[in-house]
Amino acid sequence: MAKYICLGNFTQQGVTNIADAPKRDESARRLAELAGGNAQIYYTLGEYDFVALIELPNDESMLKFLIQMCSMGNVVTKTLKAWSDSEFANVVAQIKGSLK
Repeated sequence: MAKYICLGNFTQQGVTNIADAPKRDESARRLAELAGGNAQIYYTLGEYDFVALIELPNDESMLKFLIQMCSMGNVVTKTLKAWSDSEFANVVAQIKGSLK
């Protein structure tokens, strides 16, 4: 399962309709589940209004998810693909002999 970190901000429309944010969160979680994954959303202070940790089967699933979420006009995101420490260690082990 591919992992992603979404850094997000509310648009002016999202702020205007902030009372609907809990319903939008539930819709995002449901959409991720329908795509075969899951989403956890955390609200933050600072440069970003929220951080979402998302697991989906592949990049194409994530692209569809982002298009659906962002096309509603309530949020804008920056998305990072992520690897766990064990996944990273496996990649490093595969190239270990070629690193000098």
